[in-house]
Amino acid sequence: MGCGIGGPVAAIALTKVGFSTVVYEAHLDPDHDRGSFLNTASNGVDALRLLGIGPRALEAGFSTPRMVMWSGTGKRLGDVANGRTSADGSTSVTIERRHLYRGLRDEASAHGIRIAHGKKLDGLAFDGDGVCVSFADGSSDRADLVVGADGIHSRVRTLIDPSCPAPRYTGQLSVGGITRGARISATPGEYHMIFGKRAFFGYSAPRAGEVYWFANVAEPETTREALAAVGSDAWKARLGALFEGDAGPAIEAIAATENIVAYPIFDMPRVPIWRREGAVLLGDAAHATSPSAGQGAALAIEDALVLAKCLRDVDGIEPALAAYEAQRRPRVEKVVKYSARVGGTKVPGPFGRWLRDLVMPYVLSRYANSDAHAWLYDSGLGWDERAETG
Repeated sequence: MGCGIGGPVAAIALTKVGFSTVVYEAHLDPDHDRGSFLNTASNGVDALRLLGIGPRALEAGFSTPRMVMWSGTGKRLGDVANGRTSADGSTSVTIERRHLYRGLRDEASAHGIRIAHGKKLDGLAFDGDGVCVSFADGSSDRADLVVGADGIHSRVRTLIDPSCPAPRYTGQLSVGGITRGARISATPGEYHMIFGKRAFFGYSAPRAGEVYWFANVAEPETTREALAAVGSDAWKARLGALFEGDAGPAIEAIAATENIVAYPIFDMPRVPIWRREGAVLLGDAAHATSPSAGQGAALAIEDALVLAKCLRDVDGIEPALAAYEAQRRPRVEKVVKYSARVGGTKVPGPFGRWLRDLVMPYVLSRYANSDAHAWLYDSGLGWDERAETG
């Protein structure tokens, strides 16, 4: 269930191990998340490569292997790797969400996988001999296995466990866009992260004038619908005031952007139940993380690979799902906690800003090296060896 990132990748991976798969997506519009972009971290790129679906799916993106940190006063705080460089030279990739979705859909279609849009999940019926899936349009299907890759507000999660925890609001918005008309120099291969006085600004400029940017803004909890009603002109005025006086290109990039999108940032507290009688969660449905670690897409791709391996190598669906959960849960929960800590540094008060800008150069030089973050980017996954079973 779900045709974002995890759903198509899982369908392809499961097809490789002998399953006949169908992807059901609630939205009628296959490009329903137009306008935003994401970081596909190097561990996710590696997992796509292992499944043989990386190059075409990511061809519309660009390499972003480094991050440079700045204070709002223009002080360079240090730089860190945004992932690892693989033996074949591949790195983390920044890509528009709609291009990645389309690339993965094309890959799924090339593997003979049917994608059905406009299929809003209504219910799951567990009878000990598979799962019956019903949809709001009155149609239904039956499967040996249902994979819930339907995002942070997962319907599959609530049907597996009606008492599951709700998504947790982080206290921040992500506001962003893409401009191709700003007078900003290119810095290919880099993200620039600016800790402003009142908000956080990040951007990458792969070519002169072309800027992919986002801002994190402290805000009481709200809805996507309320944010969509604000309008780009209103966001320009508000963000312009927030970044006034900060060093860097925030104000110019924002002013040159035609379409600004905003959404509230949620993550998931620990989800105690991932599976039930032939249904299992994957990606954000099981372990949504804030975007601060840039790992949401990569973890979903890793999940898909591990799930397929477990179903290939472990006898029986239920034992295979147990092996998948046992292998994935420790890693993903560690990333969720790490990302929450990183996100908390973006919009502190005056004393927190002073302390952060004072100690961050030391912290980055001592701890933010490739070895310190090996656990994050080196998943240790392979495809040919047998899956772990415990």
